[in-house]
Amino acid sequence: MGMSTAVLSARYRTAFVTGASAGLGLAFTEMLLAGGVKVWGTSRDSKRLPVRENFHAVALELGHGADAERIFLAADQAAGGFDLVINNAGFGAFGAFAHTDFSVWEEQLGMMLVNTARLSHVALRGMLVRRRGALVNISSIAGEFGMPYQAAYNTAKAGLSAFTESLMYELHGTGVIVIDFRPGDYRTDFEGSVRRPPQDAALATDRLNTTRMARVWAAFVRMMQSGPPPAHAADSLRCALLRGRSGTVRTGRFFQAVLGPFLARFSSLALRRRVQEKYFGL
Repeated sequence: MGMSTAVLSARYRTAFVTGASAGLGLAFTEMLLAGGVKVWGTSRDSKRLPVRENFHAVALELGHGADAERIFLAADQAAGGFDLVINNAGFGAFGAFAHTDFSVWEEQLGMMLVNTARLSHVALRGMLVRRRGALVNISSIAGEFGMPYQAAYNTAKAGLSAFTESLMYELHGTGVIVIDFRPGDYRTDFEGSVRRPPQDAALATDRLNTTRMARVWAAFVRMMQSGPPPAHAADSLRCALLRGRSGTVRTGRFFQAVLGPFLARFSSLALRRRVQEKYFGL
């Protein structure tokens, strides 16, 4: 049976997906349901989650680590153990690092790196007992090619990739696989949900940053709105899951998924930075 016709439920009976109400998380959820997988999907507000057969809505605030772990364990027990966990939840924040209150960056790192690792920790314990399962951490191409004025997002995603890479070595031969899934820009309206936190008064006199921020934001919106549809990312993940082995998956438009990694591997840092500056109009 080829990948195009293989049924996901032959390998994964149950799945837990964070951030399942919209964007890539919703696309992953729909892809899994279409493959016969029972899905427990989360959102801060369970009313935003879809109503589907074999879908279980879970209210979960990833910013509250202990509560998130407790809710995950209750869902895991109800499911009879998750064969697949997809850590997708997070948020974007756009602003000058030095001019934004540090609590914004602290919240982002806590949710997207620390608490994502916490859910990974508890999920893997169950999988290792059962000697089967897959953990997918949704990082980003931004972990390799950092976006200006989204410093904490880049850091969280780069850290998540490094964390997942470590797990690949630790879990080799256990029956449990881990996937570092690195999407580029997709048409998910992510730009519409990115937080624009207040900037301190000093930014008003920082003409250089003010001008650059406007150009970078315009470029960011253009890139997001012209990216592939979320179903493209879901299909990339489906293929990776059916392969059944640990690894890194880059997906998105050609420049981000193919040409960008080639430059990262074979070009100098100086060249990479020049490409990034041109990309964002700096």
